[in-house]
Amino acid sequence: MNKNAINRLKVVLAEQGKTNKWLAEKLDKNETTISRWCTNEVQPSIDTFIDIATLLNIDVRELINSTKR
Repeated sequence: MNKNAINRLKVVLAEQGKTNKWLAEKLDKNETTISRWCTNEVQPSIDTFIDIATLLNIDVRELINSTKR
C-alpha cells in the first residue's frame, strides 16, 4: 500500500459499486475533486468524510487508513 494513501475512498466506493460521478452528484462537488480525493492527491475535510460515510452507510473510520503498523 502506498504510504501516502490516507483515505480508502476509492476502495470503499468500488466495494459498494458506487462511482465518483455518483458521489460528486450526492455531495454537489465536481467529479475532478472526487477523483483527487480517491487518488489521495488531496483530502476532504473531516466534515466531508462524515457526509461521505453517512451516504455510504458506514462508520467514518472505514474511510481512513490506519496509521499504526
